Amino acid sequence: MLDTYLVPPKTVVSAKGDGSVTELGPVTSRVLLLELEISGVVEQEALEVAIYGGLNDAGLGKAPIVTMPQRFHAGVYPFLLDLEAMPEIALLRAHWEVSRWGRGSETPWFEFGVRVREVPPDVLREREGRPGR
Repeated sequence: MLDTYLVPPKTVVSAKGDGSVTELGPVTSRVLLLELEISGVVEQEALEVAIYGGLNDAGLGKAPIVTMPQRFHAGVYPFLLDLEAMPEIALLRAHWEVSRWGRGSETPWFEFGVRVREVPPDVLREREGRPGR
């Protein structure tokens, strides 16, 4: 069962960047739970995380498969990513953009991580009201 980090917890950033490439491997469900955890932030700044996917490294830079909403505060933000209609996705990579405005330093500062976990098929069936197999 897939349970790993696209961006390790408590990663500190002050500019845009990319996480490491993560292989999906043999998953029983193509529905994934992404959790953006912002553990440190200063005022008047924004973090935006996009997820890229592809069959190989060459296909990862084209366009994001999903962009999570911008976040401004510390907290844990869950996001479901359904890859059922995208069987060609074998690799994932997180990309982040940061910005800062207002008073003080113009350099943004965030401490965050992005976890990805496979949602088990039985949880999906239960959520959809379908009986188990």
